Amino acid sequence: MAKVPVTVLTGYLGAGKTTLLNRILSEDHGKRYAVIVNEFGELGIDNDLVVGADEEVFEMNNGCICCTVRGDLIRIISGLMKRIERFDAVIIETTGLADPAPVAQTFFVDDDVRSKTELDAVVTVVDAKHLPARLDDSPEAAEQVAFADVVVLNKIDLVDADERQALERRIRAINPYTRIVAANHCDIPLEQVIGLGAFDLERIISLEPEFLSEEHAHEHDEQVKSISLTATRPLLPERFDRWIADVLSIDGVNILRCKGILDLLGQERRYVFQSVHMLANGTSTQPWQPDEARHSRLVFIGRDLDAEKLQAGFDACVAASPSSREQA
Repeated sequence: MAKVPVTVLTGYLGAGKTTLLNRILSEDHGKRYAVIVNEFGELGIDNDLVVGADEEVFEMNNGCICCTVRGDLIRIISGLMKRIERFDAVIIETTGLADPAPVAQTFFVDDDVRSKTELDAVVTVVDAKHLPARLDDSPEAAEQVAFADVVVLNKIDLVDADERQALERRIRAINPYTRIVAANHCDIPLEQVIGLGAFDLERIISLEPEFLSEEHAHEHDEQVKSISLTATRPLLPERFDRWIADVLSIDGVNILRCKGILDLLGQERRYVFQSVHMLANGTSTQPWQPDEARHSRLVFIGRDLDAEKLQAGFDACVAASPSSREQA
């Protein structure tokens, strides 16, 4: 029986991994994908940002895929193999703080997984604007570049030609073998990132001789924390806009990533908010369904964040009355 190809999609917080994943799932290519989404925080957001109702999406949150929940990854993959007729390939979107080495290792050290799957490629999405800073302060960012078969240099509209050349030289200095693909909003031909057969075990062992060892320690920056905020009543749009603008202007340098799905008063569509440091955007997406619980979820990931202050500011954006929606 042919082995099922697996693509590991990685990249630092806010680089654009989910954007690329949604492009893969929404293109008319005739392929069926099982998707495994891993998040760093206790509150899952990315699962609801993944499009493609026909896909099987499995969410692993409250733990990094390369550390505490790797056993869950093995169990999910083993379960998928029992329903192999329902999909053609698997895509794993890691948390932005994952070291891809232990994730890739899973496909070689577990006998059951190795016999039924093959690692097709490690694809790393990087944010052209913020990559230099992340390479300086976050070892995970360098690990993600080092293990990449393909680096998607995303958001190139935010840098000039000289900056882009400097970025490519820095990427090459870390990983001279990777293919670099430039993009905005991950707008690249999908044949450049899936179905590549590009993972080279010998190259990886040359980078990391202990790659196939069962023991692979990975320590995260302990200063990086996740703060999750929720509300069961709608948010006041203007108040939320003012509050989040103040938060990003004051603490944006410490906020690696912010993302949320919000229920705004007077709006019948979900409002998806995302930011990387001080750069933010929000958009209305699909309508809330009649039988769907309408609540807001907002996650901050960063350093030196004041949880109590963020909670208080978020709470101040919540409409006062449970009946506010009907009154709007």
